[in-house]
Amino acid sequence: MTSHGPEDRLRVIPVADRGDTVPRDVVVRDHLQDTPPRLPPWLGYDAVGSRLFEQITELPTYHLTRVERALLERHAPEIAGLLDCERIAELGSGSAKKTRLLLESHLRLRGTGYLPIDVDRDMLRSSGAALCAELDGLEVTGLWGRYEAGLDWLRTHAPGPLAVVFLGSGFGNATRRERDGLLGEIARTLGPGGSFLVSADLDKSREELETCYNDPAGHSAFADFRLNHLTRLNDLYGADFVLADFVPEAHYNAATSTVEGVLRARSDQEVPVPGLGITLRVPRGRFLNVGYSVKFDDRRLVGEVEAHGFGLRARWLDDDARYGLFLFRRRGDRVNGATRRAVTHRTR
Repeated sequence: MTSHGPEDRLRVIPVADRGDTVPRDVVVRDHLQDTPPRLPPWLGYDAVGSRLFEQITELPTYHLTRVERALLERHAPEIAGLLDCERIAELGSGSAKKTRLLLESHLRLRGTGYLPIDVDRDMLRSSGAALCAELDGLEVTGLWGRYEAGLDWLRTHAPGPLAVVFLGSGFGNATRRERDGLLGEIARTLGPGGSFLVSADLDKSREELETCYNDPAGHSAFADFRLNHLTRLNDLYGADFVLADFVPEAHYNAATSTVEGVLRARSDQEVPVPGLGITLRVPRGRFLNVGYSVKFDDRRLVGEVEAHGFGLRARWLDDDARYGLFLFRRRGDRVNGATRRAVTHRTR
């Protein structure tokens, strides 16, 4: 058998939106015309945004990455054994540092093809190259584009047994309607028996969440990440936002169990966005929303996913029940004549 070096096991493919998909610019325009105005989460992940988010994950007050990594360090071998397929696609893969734990365990069991989907092409290339260099035999096909475009590519170009992974609690970075739409796309991509692994940050006190989603003293990663959304609007659509006219902050909305990352206007703002044909007006003290982070209880999460033809197979929670990994299977899969029952594990 011919041996392939790391560079031979990596490719990055641009994936185009389907003809019936709402164009990116229309999505941005429509979001800015919401009340309050907001931006889609993927807009913030250019090369600068991706780098800033990596800095966020290292903040001493940001617990999500550390808790998720601990869960994967403990349970990745078990999770890999339950996936029952040779290909793993990941939504919003980023640096894939935590995903490496799952891929390493998966490779010990079977040949593995990894298909990360991300809007940052440079991150796909750098993370894919690192994985291929570190994990012998891993094949990486990076899909450069939005989630829906990547899932559509998988359906049309690479049908067959597949697991879809969504780590980093990214599932909560959308409204309920948007989550339902994405779950529908995932369900259409996975055949009966296909696996969906998703992580979620679980609801907790306002104080803990607002501490987690605002910069601690001496740091600015969250502020810089949120302000970068304005830089993106300036660069992509010819706007003229002045970053100093906005205060980046996050607050917890208890009514919706959501942390909202916002840019609060220091004074009345009226900024033309020529590339979108609109003018954005934000009164003094009001805000532009640049990030949702929904906090679930596990029943709410399970109910949302199961409504799209999935059944819960297992879940892994940290000891304080602050964070969880949830493994679902597309209905239709039966083992020894009976549907598998979900098992809950706690990390101690």
